[in-house]
Amino acid sequence: MSSIPEYDLDTGTWHKSSYSGGSGGNCLEVADGNPTIIPVRDSKNPRGPKLAFRPEAWSAFLEAVKAP
Repeated sequence: MSSIPEYDLDTGTWHKSSYSGGSGGNCLEVADGNPTIIPVRDSKNPRGPKLAFRPEAWSAFLEAVKAP
């Protein structure tokens, strides 16, 4: 069984999606500063739970979202 490393996801610089509108709808924020993971959180609940993706998984997700 592999161990999952601990990361302090509160210390990163969070960025809201450029596709987010000003209406306060469903928005994601992504943090930089973690070379081995992509931290993601709900912009409406910044102190709530966060998800961490491997860069390959995040890239695949972005490609799928962009696909017609």
